[in-house]
Amino acid sequence: MISYAVEIIVGLSAGLAVGSGFVAFLTVLGIIPRLVQLSKSGKLIRVYEWSVILGAMFGIWITFSDYTFQTPIVVEMYWGLLHGIFVGMLAAALTEVLNVFPILAKRLQVDNFIPLLVLAIVFGKILGSLFQWIFFVN
Repeated sequence: MISYAVEIIVGLSAGLAVGSGFVAFLTVLGIIPRLVQLSKSGKLIRVYEWSVILGAMFGIWITFSDYTFQTPIVVEMYWGLLHGIFVGMLAAALTEVLNVFPILAKRLQVDNFIPLLVLAIVFGKILGSLFQWIFFVN
């Protein structure tokens, strides 16, 4: 009985720590507001808020449940596309907020080649994902 209480306390503490870090990441760096600004979808701010909340709750449920989905490959491809879009937009917003590309271009002395630098990163991500999918996913 005591071990269950300890597990519950540790689990809740870890969840609060990770959740606080996630909220701090989104809030302090202004990721969501910047995505709203770039996409010019300020009218949908409540949708963004609920999407983050429901997405986190759904992810928690999927992680801790034994439920599995039997879906057609087309649904899985669409799901993967949505994940890719989310990760790409999050990475783009993060790099923009932190001014990664101008700093990197200045350090590498390639100020005139920023579009090529971005394309190199995009194609590198695509090729890396394809390599992982082809060779490591069964």
